[in-house]
Amino acid sequence: EGCWKWESRPADRQPSRATVNSRKKFSLKDYCTTAPLRCCSIVVYDFGIKFNILRNLVDTGFDVTVVPAQTPAEKVLEMNPDGIILSNGPGDPQTVTYAIESAKKLMDKKPIFGICLGHQILGLAMGGKTYKLKFGHHGGNHPVKDLSTGRVEITSQNHNYCVDINSLKGKVRLTHKNLFDGSEEGLQHVELPIFSVQHHPEAGPGPNDSAHLFKRFREMIEGY
Repeated sequence: EGCWKWESRPADRQPSRATVNSRKKFSLKDYCTTAPLRCCSIVVYDFGIKFNILRNLVDTGFDVTVVPAQTPAEKVLEMNPDGIILSNGPGDPQTVTYAIESAKKLMDKKPIFGICLGHQILGLAMGGKTYKLKFGHHGGNHPVKDLSTGRVEITSQNHNYCVDINSLKGKVRLTHKNLFDGSEEGLQHVELPIFSVQHHPEAGPGPNDSAHLFKRFREMIEGY
C-alpha cells in the first residue's frame, strides 16, 4: 500500500469541493507503478481515485501505473499500456477540460474503462452532454439494471452529474439504468473498446455486485 504517493494536508486546510476546478489538488504528485509481473499493463488517471479501485485492479491481474490527472495523452501513449482507466473524482465534469482533451486523443488508441467522473469525461470527449441531477446520487443502496443481462445490482454512488445518452445517439449504447430515477448509469461505444459506468464497482465501502466489471475490462483488453 506504500506504492502510491498521495499528496495530503491537514483537514482544516482542505479546499471546499464546491470551489475546486482542478483535479490536480486531489491527485498524485508523480507516477507510481506496481511490480510488472501481471497479465496486462494499464495506466490509471487519478482524478481523485478511491484506493479500493487500485486493489481491485491488482486483484484482477493488472500491472497498474497511476498517473496524475493532468498527464498529457501523449505521455500515456509513450508508456504503451494495454488499457486505460479514467477514475472517479469530485465536481462538475465540464470543468476538467484537460481531461476531456486527453480522453479525445486516447479513445481510438487503447481500450478504456471510465468510472464515475471518468464516465462523464468519456461522454463529453465523445461530443455528448452532461447535466446536473435534481437530486444527486449518494449512498450504497442504489439499484442499477444491467440492460445486457437483465440483472439488478445494488451499487455505491456519489455523484451530482449525469451523461445525457441521447446526446450520443449512434455512438454508444446504454448499458445500465438507475431504477430509482431512470437516469443513465453506463455506456459502451458501438465500435471502439470503450465502456464506462456512473456507479462505483469497487465497493469501498459498499456492495460488490458490480465488481465483475474489472474482469470485464481485462477480457476486453485480452480480446483487443
